[in-house]
Formats: sequence, C-alpha cells, structure tokens
Amino acid sequence: MSPEPNGSISLTIDGQAVQAPNGSTILEAARLAGETIPTICFHEYCTANALCRICVVEVEGARVLAPACVARVTEGMAVQTRSPRVERSRKTILEMLDSSVDLSQAPEIQGYLQDYAADRERFPEAERRDVPVLDDNPMYIRDYAKCILCWRCVQVCADDAQFTYALNFGGRGYETQIATFFDQPMPATTCVFCGQCVGVCPTGALKPKREWLLESGLTPDEIQEVTRSERRKRRRT
Repeated sequence: MSPEPNGSISLTIDGQAVQAPNGSTILEAARLAGETIPTICFHEYCTANALCRICVVEVEGARVLAPACVARVTEGMAVQTRSPRVERSRKTILEMLDSSVDLSQAPEIQGYLQDYAADRERFPEAERRDVPVLDDNPMYIRDYAKCILCWRCVQVCADDAQFTYALNFGGRGYETQIATFFDQPMPATTCVFCGQCVGVCPTGALKPKREWLLESGLTPDEIQEVTRSERRKRRRT
C-alpha cells in the first residue's frame, strides 16, 4: 500500500524502526531517529545537490550507495548508515580531499578525518590545489587552495538567498574552481558584498579581509591603515 501524500513512511535505519514524513530525505529521517550522518556540501539553508558524497548510505537492494541529502525515503526501505561499504567510501573521499586541498581551517572535516581513521598519506603523489589568494576587494579574500567546490557560496549568491549571481563555476576537470564571470575582479561583478558566501563557506576559502590580515600577522593599527589606504585608492580610481 502506498502512503498518503501527507502521511508518514515506515522504514528502518540501522535496524531501528523509523516513521518519517512522506517526501523526507534519508538524512532528515535519520535525524528524526537520532542518527548522525556526516555532511560537507549540505547546508540547512542551501539546496542539496549531493556534490561531496560524504553522506552516502547503503539502501537494501540498491546497486549503488545513495546520497542521504537528496535520496527520498520509501515505504519499507532498510538503510545502513555505517556499513563497511559506506565507511570505506567516506574514508576514501576524505583521503582524496585531504591529499589535494588545504583543510587546515575546516574543523568539521578535520573531525571526520579522525572519526574515519583516514590515511593522510594514502595519495602522496596527488596534485595539490595551489592557487594564489585573490585579494581584489575591501571586504573578503578568496583562497581557493582551501576550496572543496561544495557550491554553497554559488547557491546563496543565486536563488537560495541573494539573487545576485556574482559567483559560479569556472574551468573544467581538475581546473574547475569557483570564479566570477569572465574572471572579473569582485567589485566589477554584481556582488553587493552581503557576506552570505563567506558565512556558508566550510573551509576558510572565503574569509573576512580583516580576519585574514590578522592571521597574516598585521596589528589592528596596521590593518586600519591598510584598509583606509585601499578605500582611498578605490575612490581615486
């Protein structure tokens, strides 16, 4: 029997019987049951796109692992959130991320690396993302050596919040990174410097300018002088 459109779904998660609203994702159902599924690209206020695949779970009878943030529950579904296959997949994803991206300012991901006993030397010959910091505006910097392409910043800049569309993907394959259209400096784009992209970044790839300057060793007085000089320069141009 199919559930009513506004009814509930009966399923099991890690052997536990769960009732979830019809239309719920596996991630939502697991949270109702008190089960924790790790996420990276997922954010409560952004559209889920299942880009990072760290939230994959094993669904009985399914050929491939399912991304819990977008996969919907169905009647009688049986889900395992920490099967050996699931844990192996998550661990490999974390090891690949750590081999190519600077995760030093991503505490949540650092916690996952510990939880899954990730081998941080597994891919010693991996090519690191090594791009210069983009400092082209007075409000924040873009350090794409720390970017994991989670798409949160693009989403909040677009239909999920701001409707500004200043950010998008640029490049192809391994060269893909977050960019502006035609690689314009941020002040030349439609950016309104609302800061929402900075707020949802999980890795420090987007960071307030003054915070970055403090971390670079400048004193508050030096930062004030630097930012004042930048404002004067921009007014003259």
